[in-house]
Amino acid sequence: MSGFDHRKYKPAPRVTGFNRTWPEREITHAPIWVSEDLRDGNQALLEPMTVEQKQKLWHLLVDIGVKEIMVGFPSASQPDYDFVRWLIDGDRIPEDVTIAALTQAREVLIDKTFDALQGARQAIIHLYSSTSTIQRERVFEMDQDGIIDIAVKGTQCVKANAEARPGTHWRLEYSPESFSSTEPDFAVRICEAVMDVWRPTPDNKIIFNLPNTVEYSGPHHHADQIEYFCQHIKNRDW
Repeated sequence: MSGFDHRKYKPAPRVTGFNRTWPEREITHAPIWVSEDLRDGNQALLEPMTVEQKQKLWHLLVDIGVKEIMVGFPSASQPDYDFVRWLIDGDRIPEDVTIAALTQAREVLIDKTFDALQGARQAIIHLYSSTSTIQRERVFEMDQDGIIDIAVKGTQCVKANAEARPGTHWRLEYSPESFSSTEPDFAVRICEAVMDVWRPTPDNKIIFNLPNTVEYSGPHHHADQIEYFCQHIKNRDW
């Protein structure tokens, strides 16, 4: 067997077309902390947490004062769905706590996610879709416009479900999946397409999650990607 040959890997392309300011910036106020502990990957783990284990962890997160909590992937597994219903049906969510649920940009999964969240006072729908070059070419066999269409249709489905349930204050979070492997200009383009459908306002802002899904480069590269995004996305404060 031949030895590992690191030379077959190419370095990450440098991010250009932006003004790098992040090395000199300081954090001057506390960020909004969002717990992801309850999203243990029920769609993938061999032995995911049980509903009972999630219930214990929920009480702990509330007791320590977390105000935004990802409660799971209710369209991916029955335990996650049942756990979310346990929260809502039992009125176990404090008034100042917002729950979030993850879903792919697929209509059947979005519909089930809203069914799981039915009756919540406030909730975040965390929508995601694949955006990286290799996912576009190898998985979906689509160009950029085709991938944008998936995100747009998913957002339209979220918007329709939200409008049909006016008793809940809905917020949208969108993730360009594998952002770290997505061209920065395309990440901006697809997120702006999502914004055009959702129509956020300064009082009801959209959330963009820019994950370092596949760590093929250093943290400085991811920071450059984020700063490029922030300097180019329209209505940055919305």
